[in-house]
Amino acid sequence: MNPIAQLDQAHVWHPFTQMRDWLRREPIVLLEGKGAVLLDIHGREYLDANSSIWTNLHGHNHPQLNAALRRQLSKVAHTSALGFANEPASQLAAALVQGSKPIPEARAALEGPGAALTKVFYSDNGSTAVEVALKLAYEFTRRTHGAKPKPRFLGIKGAYHGDTVGAVSLGHIDLFHRAYAGLIFKSDSVMAPYCYRCPFNRAAPERADARTYRRCNWECVVGVERQLAQAKKQKRPYAGFVFEPRIQGAAGMIAQPDGWLRQVTEAARAHGALLIADEVMTGFGRTGTGTSTLTAGAGEKANTVGKPSSDPAPLFACQHEQVRPDFMCLAKGLTGGYLPMAATLTTEHIFGAFLGDYSEFRSFFHGHSYTGNQLGAALGLASLALLNSSASGRARSRLETRMAKQLQQLWSIPSVGDVRQVGLVAGVELVRDWKSRAQFDLAEQAGIRVCDAMASRGVLTRAIGNVVVLMPPYCTSDYQLDRMVSALAESIVEVHGRGE
Repeated sequence: MNPIAQLDQAHVWHPFTQMRDWLRREPIVLLEGKGAVLLDIHGREYLDANSSIWTNLHGHNHPQLNAALRRQLSKVAHTSALGFANEPASQLAAALVQGSKPIPEARAALEGPGAALTKVFYSDNGSTAVEVALKLAYEFTRRTHGAKPKPRFLGIKGAYHGDTVGAVSLGHIDLFHRAYAGLIFKSDSVMAPYCYRCPFNRAAPERADARTYRRCNWECVVGVERQLAQAKKQKRPYAGFVFEPRIQGAAGMIAQPDGWLRQVTEAARAHGALLIADEVMTGFGRTGTGTSTLTAGAGEKANTVGKPSSDPAPLFACQHEQVRPDFMCLAKGLTGGYLPMAATLTTEHIFGAFLGDYSEFRSFFHGHSYTGNQLGAALGLASLALLNSSASGRARSRLETRMAKQLQQLWSIPSVGDVRQVGLVAGVELVRDWKSRAQFDLAEQAGIRVCDAMASRGVLTRAIGNVVVLMPPYCTSDYQLDRMVSALAESIVEVHGRGE
């Protein structure tokens, strides 16, 4: 075994990893990267098919990001944000505020609901970005509506918003969160718009994305409205509604049908709940450029795959449905996948509740040592410049269209139940049989074994239970994308067979 692998197994405790299994074999030790390619310590090449756990936007070792990092490093690496300002953090905050505005053709329709995001609070990662939003919403509600009753929060079943105690309290994945039941506060949840497994979807399984052939009466929206109305009737309205827009990540890449997000956020706002958008995974162009990517199967009459759009590419998922949240939580791709950094955007109205004379102690008593770090902020600015370029928009549009077409080959495999794509995010749900939607037990590691088979073919990604994720960097070539999808198809057949 390689000495570095030995050191890892002797001393490193990995997140979300069954360490007994980890210690049974030599791990892949990644050494270098260029674009969408990673190189391990033995010289083997791999394609990074999940953007290094959903963080890397433009590829590894990007020359413009490298140059931005070097320029800032020649000035100063870090100074405190407690009592001091710095250049790149100030500039990045302005750029994030600008990027969060509604896309031009939607602005006229958005003068009413919601206020502009104008303030940025920096932290370190997605969990802390959500924690900041939670604390701000909690304290804002207490200051503007009184300390009693205690502010409550509403989320979505299957939600994952991070691992700090507050973020865990907002999550609803029992496997992840039940161990901390004694630490967390209770939050309520409503059903997810999970078309493939929705009990209200009357459509028989087809070889297509379940969103394209669903038959329902928007019961998932009615349930949210009912929960909000009941809380208001009990005189215990929710302080905030927490959601991932367009697609729930750790829930299993649950893609929301068009219109769901707009309807439920309008209902939440009508009942006085602040909107907390967790865009940690969905932000920075990940959920699409406006190109339609519903992965309709062979013969599906509603197939609109590859239909281009002339609209400007939204940076954030909320912009696709013209939703203006009160808080927007950002991390992962913020620095292009280079350094840990996060941001929570909010409004002047919420900021105003924390203004007062020194003697009133209305400060927001929360902070991090590396808040507004100059290296991270410089990378964030460089990454936004790349994202806002016309070349990047064209490349992302081309890539998501090609991904939609390549994913079609998966429908011929009986153990593929659903293929869900939103922009440059795809989740492939594995089942025992597509006609029955019968699930594998988690202990069978149906997704993990497919990912292991993909690694042997030189493609790296990670499963969420029975869902295999593809989330390529934006620099991925057509050939590399084709390899990712073909490796997935071959690996599913190798592990689960061709069926009948």
